[in-house]
Amino acid sequence: MSDSFDRAPEQTRPQKAPPSSQDKIPQQNSESAMAKPQVVVAPVLMSKLSANAPEFYPSGYSNYTESYEDGCEDYPTLSEYVQDFLNHLTEQPGSFETEIEQFAETLNGWVTTDDALQELVELIYQQATSIPNFSYMGARLCNYLSHHLTISPQSGNFRQLLLKRCRTEYEVKDQAAKGDEVTRKRFHAFVLFLGELYLNLEIKGTNGQVTRADILQVGLRELLNALFSNPMDDNLICAVKLLKLTGSVLEDTWKEKGKTDMEEVIQRIENVVLDANCSRDVKQMLLKLVELRSSNWGRVHATSTYREATPENDPNYFMNEPTFYTSDGVPFTAADPDYQEKYQELLEREDFFPDYEENGTDLSGAGDPYLDDIDDEMDPEIEEAYEKFCLESERKRKQ
Repeated sequence: MSDSFDRAPEQTRPQKAPPSSQDKIPQQNSESAMAKPQVVVAPVLMSKLSANAPEFYPSGYSNYTESYEDGCEDYPTLSEYVQDFLNHLTEQPGSFETEIEQFAETLNGWVTTDDALQELVELIYQQATSIPNFSYMGARLCNYLSHHLTISPQSGNFRQLLLKRCRTEYEVKDQAAKGDEVTRKRFHAFVLFLGELYLNLEIKGTNGQVTRADILQVGLRELLNALFSNPMDDNLICAVKLLKLTGSVLEDTWKEKGKTDMEEVIQRIENVVLDANCSRDVKQMLLKLVELRSSNWGRVHATSTYREATPENDPNYFMNEPTFYTSDGVPFTAADPDYQEKYQELLEREDFFPDYEENGTDLSGAGDPYLDDIDDEMDPEIEEAYEKFCLESERKRKQ
């Protein structure tokens, strides 16, 4: 059977004439070439990349900086220039400090008419009330421009036109609070932006003092009334956000004027929790807000703000002090009247430090003193039980 497999290839070969002597050399070359491994050459793919292609920018990257450095000449209209800057701030809020001055200077050369100022106010307002998380940045931007824009037409300066625009939305607060979901969502964005404006918009008096806009304080109080008068879940959530944002400042201002508005607001919240048909989660949010207010809005009264903390004026002075134990197992800290005496006694105890001669030779016996100390340590569970025992003994002793 092996012969048939060996002869089969010979039967299929075509019959050729015997090669001449001239044909033998090429035949040897071909046979040697066939013995070598064949190299497969991959086809060359033509690249579609071009050196003249436009520059690539990753997703989310803003080329505002490059355009900004080239100047406002690259922008055909004020609207495009301002909108590009607002989008840039939305993506990179950290650039506010470094670029706001140049932005204001450019606006001073561009915004020279009443219509241009109106357009600028509207662009910033729409960005602050339509883009999530831009209300704070928008309020900061408004505060800066209110102090650095030089144009002041007869219709009003930047701050006056901004407040006039906010008043337009404010006057329809009752209808907006009971409107459809889209209307309420837009109204809530306006409420939070107004809260940020109240905190960030600074008004300089004739004597140089800086105050907040009282008209915004009054407006926020009425907006809270509108939200609580229509106790739907999203309205109540908006009220909670607004009070978390401005509650401490509002209450301080009302107290200075002898008003009890915050007490009335808290009472309103408690009535909503008892009577309104809001969800359980929203009721929990309202109760947490009441709890936050009862803790002075989370503010800690630091006695060390204006004077150095001492054991007499700061009850937390010894909070981080270590706890020591006497030879009887009684715990003591630096707050104890006889702390110095007890601590000195602790230092003088013979077993507190290893016994050494002046040259460092151990006198306590054979072995490494550091290893001996490690071997003598109590098990963590035993040590914890011992400390509990000492504390309980101290408590009983005081009784």
